[in-house]
Amino acid sequence: MAATPAWPPRSAPRLFVAQQLAVGAMVALDGNAANYLSRVMRVAPGDAVILCDDATGEWAARVVEAGKRSVTLEAVERLRPREDMPDFWLCPALLKKDRFDLVLEKATELGVRRIQPVITRRCVADKLNAERVRAIVTEAAEQCARTALPELGEPAKLEALLRDWPADRALFFADELGGVPAAQAFSGSTGPAALLIGPEGGFDDTERELLRAHRQVKPITLGPRILRGETAAIAATALWMGVQGDWNK
Repeated sequence: MAATPAWPPRSAPRLFVAQQLAVGAMVALDGNAANYLSRVMRVAPGDAVILCDDATGEWAARVVEAGKRSVTLEAVERLRPREDMPDFWLCPALLKKDRFDLVLEKATELGVRRIQPVITRRCVADKLNAERVRAIVTEAAEQCARTALPELGEPAKLEALLRDWPADRALFFADELGGVPAAQAFSGSTGPAALLIGPEGGFDDTERELLRAHRQVKPITLGPRILRGETAAIAATALWMGVQGDWNK
């Protein structure tokens, strides 16, 4: 006798939806989401789709109607509760658009809980398109099977960020002039943490002095080579996840 195929199949498409889900909830999709399901994935009534609502978790849904411009699904069962992401924030200085897009995407895939963009004196940009940022991290979360979207902060100037910094959260500062080796610093730290990465031109002397004078800031080094901002953000985040995050669970 042939084995019964698993349901939902691992190949089922994944989408985040704004609606909070429950057993029997009907979800009507249009726009890009409907186009993706109907024209790219070519779903038909009865097919499975994985839905996440960033509140209750991950759900198996069944396609009820599939049109060219709209798709209706019914939530059938919850597969996983919303995951508790490691308490790690990434605070990257704004970079050129394509490079910052990469940081957003990879930070989401790596499991960052919050992305807090920072504006420094040498930043080449001072604002972000919030809708575009949300689309990038949502697509990345769908691709890597996260059930929780990262929190997104509004871009903040460095001085304001430090002024309002929570007293219980360590802020690792990747300083190209040196500090404690990152792996050593991460291993010796407990509790909530964050990582600050500078812009293409690095931090200026005034910013560096301000950072090193802050009681929650811990200067670290990411090795003997000078890394691009996007490389430093991705590499250091991956290192923290391996040392203190959820990679070894």
